Amino acid sequence: MSGCPGSKTIDFSEKEEQSEGESGKRQSQLRQWPIQLHLVSPQAPYFQEKDILLVADCVPFALADFHKDYLKGKSIAIACPKLDSDQEVYIEKVKSLIDNAKINTLTVMIMQVPCCFGLVQVAKEGAERATRKIPVKQVVVGIEGGVLSEEWI
Repeated sequence: MSGCPGSKTIDFSEKEEQSEGESGKRQSQLRQWPIQLHLVSPQAPYFQEKDILLVADCVPFALADFHKDYLKGKSIAIACPKLDSDQEVYIEKVKSLIDNAKINTLTVMIMQVPCCFGLVQVAKEGAERATRKIPVKQVVVGIEGGVLSEEWI
């Protein structure tokens, strides 16, 4: 991508892992840049044949162990179904991740608020348009930080 250097595709999945304890500093599990769905490219190497998280922007702030419990070992894209525009682009990106990047699974993580369910609809529509079929999971996080439900959809 041209323009903002923050849009440059960077894969740092090979960075050295440090052991994590329950206390003290933990290492970030983020292995790529960018992460915003408008900016990511389905052709990026960190999406190819991987397990993907599609995460509502608020989820990592509400879920204390997001990195440890969900992000570790996965690639990520974030979006806000209420505030982001041109969601048709999002649907096409999900379709491309499934068909072209040949992702293994897609986990959609949202908050319990009604507007967040729009991200699930984006994922479902992208998956329906794709020629490949993959497992899609929905994880709903409560506004106080707990996981309310996890189900394959």
